Amino acid sequence: MSTSPAETTAADQKQPGSFRVGVQKFGSFLSGMVMPVIPALIAWGIITAVVVNIHEFYGPWTPADALGETIGPMIHYLLPVLISVQGGMMIYQMRGAVVGAVATFGTIVGSDWLLGDEAIHMFIGAMIMGPLSAWIMKKLDSLWEGKIKAGFEMLVNMFSAGILAFIMAVVGFFVLAPPINWLMEVLGNAVRFLVESGLLPLTSLLIEPAKVFFLNNAINHGVLTPLGSNEAAGEAGKSILFLLEANPGPGLGVLLAFTIFGVGAAKATAPGAALIHFVGGIHEVYFPYVLMKPALLLAVVAGGATGVTTNLIFDAGLRAPAAPGSIIAVVIQTASDSYVGVILSVILSCSVSFAIASVILLASRKRDLESSDQFSAAVAKTEAAKGKKSAHLSNLAAGAANVPAAAAQRISTIYFACDAGMGSSAMGASVLRKKLASVGIEDVHVTNKAIAALPGDADLVITQQTLTDRARPKEPGAIHVSVDNFMNAPEYDEVVELVKTSGQDDASAGTEAAQATPAIAPEDEGAVATKTAVLTKERIRIHSGAVTQDQALAEANEILFSAGAVSEDYLQAMRDREATVSTFMGNELAIPHGTNESKGAIKASALSVVRYDGGVDWSGDQVTFVIGIAGVGDEHLQILSKIAELFADEAKVAELKAVSTEAELYELLNTVNS
Repeated sequence: MSTSPAETTAADQKQPGSFRVGVQKFGSFLSGMVMPVIPALIAWGIITAVVVNIHEFYGPWTPADALGETIGPMIHYLLPVLISVQGGMMIYQMRGAVVGAVATFGTIVGSDWLLGDEAIHMFIGAMIMGPLSAWIMKKLDSLWEGKIKAGFEMLVNMFSAGILAFIMAVVGFFVLAPPINWLMEVLGNAVRFLVESGLLPLTSLLIEPAKVFFLNNAINHGVLTPLGSNEAAGEAGKSILFLLEANPGPGLGVLLAFTIFGVGAAKATAPGAALIHFVGGIHEVYFPYVLMKPALLLAVVAGGATGVTTNLIFDAGLRAPAAPGSIIAVVIQTASDSYVGVILSVILSCSVSFAIASVILLASRKRDLESSDQFSAAVAKTEAAKGKKSAHLSNLAAGAANVPAAAAQRISTIYFACDAGMGSSAMGASVLRKKLASVGIEDVHVTNKAIAALPGDADLVITQQTLTDRARPKEPGAIHVSVDNFMNAPEYDEVVELVKTSGQDDASAGTEAAQATPAIAPEDEGAVATKTAVLTKERIRIHSGAVTQDQALAEANEILFSAGAVSEDYLQAMRDREATVSTFMGNELAIPHGTNESKGAIKASALSVVRYDGGVDWSGDQVTFVIGIAGVGDEHLQILSKIAELFADEAKVAELKAVSTEAELYELLNTVNS
């Protein structure tokens, strides 16, 4: 739990038109195409290593020579086609993947036809043709969707995809291949110039800061991997380019400096982060440490440049990309003549980064000891820069959790605040209310509010991590607690202890708190009737497969729209909400709803419940239950608070997952009305 303000607002996190966000999205898309294919690149690197080592130590051997025949076709045809298949799948599933693969094959052959013996491996062409062809196929299908006569659907689907694949193969052959060849030549010449002139270490000035702000994927997967693969497939059999971004030395140096000279939560969490970074290859765990002291960019840039210089001196490189950037992956992919250079580059880059980071930390140590610990805020800032949740960063935040031992005054008013105050905060308030009641605390007013509606009289405010900075100015006198999600946050137990120990000498506080109006009034027959109208059997569905997050949002909106609860504009409002803060609640539950500004699109209170047995990737979290919310006033909150209590119990969630029909699911959910 963090009582420090987040340093990045949710609006900054997803600012429309932001260049940084655009580069992030582009890089993430490239990474989504390339990363699943990395095992094939590793397999190609291993085959290459086996054949080369056999030739080097034992001379020609027929089985090895025969196996070596796979090296060229794999790097030239298989790997680009796999990338295009993955890109097509991301846009339009298997239908898009097939069309994209054919189009990429046309681009590869077109490039070969133009260049003759000087083949270029068409990674960049695959990254373009795979998604582009799939997107065109998707748009074409939408033109005649619902207009094909029954019995002709398969015929139209097969021939339309085949004809488009042919057209895109021709486009790739004659239109795309020439500029891709030219681009690869320009980029290759630029890299050769940097290598021959000794300027390649200067790339660390771009790559190391880009890593910290999650902008490196566009550089790494869009430029370095294609160029490095071309170089590794040539006579050299290796490439230094694979090490420009993957070297774990600079980050390790920073983490070791925090382990020895850091203070507070940063010092406590640094050793574990160092292990995850260096052995696990998850580089993002060191980014918060740099962000909390931007001067440490000097350390990682100097460390990165040192590593590149060392590899240049020793002419060292890897056979294939090291992904993730673990020291284990780096060593496995190291060319047989490069072990000394590669290992030394990691050691020296770590040493330089450690030395500079240590000086920076020692210079500010006195000030750091006197100031509050800002590490949790730096973690939140890093997660905001990434643009989505990260389990590794969340674990860092949990390790840095801290709350005051006791509040000076009695805590009698607690607000859960979210963007709209419509659903997630209400469920969080219900969970905390139950926890307080379980230890005999019933005189604390716990309710939910939209951030914009915070009245300024709170003793304690609980928000999701990315919203704390927005809530703090509204409640400057309150204790602010940041949580990862509202459903099962471990910080609730600490809040309960904080409430129990707060203001123990303030005799009057308890009386005042006892007079507070309950957040949710006692139920009566009218309330039950209202809840029954809010949740009906017709608004509950079960699907056996998986869907995307956007498809789940669309279905939730469709159910609410069919119920007459919302207008068509509500879907975009739900998307806007997810772009700001995820509605993932924990325990496989998401509760999508609109923003505070979208309340005009709500006509009546209603809930939709959809269970996706195949799961939904909800911005990095696994979701099974999607409960769409439309709420007018507070009439939907009673049933929502009961659902929160239901989903807080993992055994009850398992029971909800086990039933096989919508009727059975409704009966279990209907128990919240009792």
